[in-house]
Amino acid sequence: MRSHSLTRATAETEITVTLDLDGTGAYDNKTGVGFFDHMLDQLARHALIDLTVRATGDLHIDDHHTVEDTGIAIGQALAAALGDKRGIRRYGSCLLPMDDALVRCALDLSARPFLIWNVDLPSPTIGSFDSELVREFFQALSTHGGITLHIDMLHGLNSHHIAEATFKSVARALRDAIEVDPRKADDIPSTKGAL
Repeated sequence: MRSHSLTRATAETEITVTLDLDGTGAYDNKTGVGFFDHMLDQLARHALIDLTVRATGDLHIDDHHTVEDTGIAIGQALAAALGDKRGIRRYGSCLLPMDDALVRCALDLSARPFLIWNVDLPSPTIGSFDSELVREFFQALSTHGGITLHIDMLHGLNSHHIAEATFKSVARALRDAIEVDPRKADDIPSTKGAL
């Protein structure tokens, strides 16, 4: 079973994540931040990962800690569910259009976290959601999931479309990377023999 559950508690947030890498894209995410829940639903649906998130945080201050800490917890759960990464394809990429937005993602489940972020969200908020938090989520996911993650916006006018295309492109790339390669199902995908 490539699944994992964890709870991460700090003075600012308490996040519980359950994910199954071999799921069907089922989701049940409740963080108290509506737009963010919608983005997590997209991540699960398009990566075909079953994902349940429960988060309580200091939303009376702002959404920052809740979004960032959720990224940390999902990254940690992802890394734990992958284990030694035996049999995975490791790499994934996606060029994803959504109306005016076109976003490219390429990623490597390398255990060497690095985020390249070339995304310009033109409005400071999406509804009441702080646009800067999109990057904060992916920074946390990359760092704690051990992901080399490149995200580039090629076109885009509407911040909602750009943000959603970003989550969907990462999801589709992740779906490819976590898939078991039937030609190398017992091998770790590295000449070093470890990731």
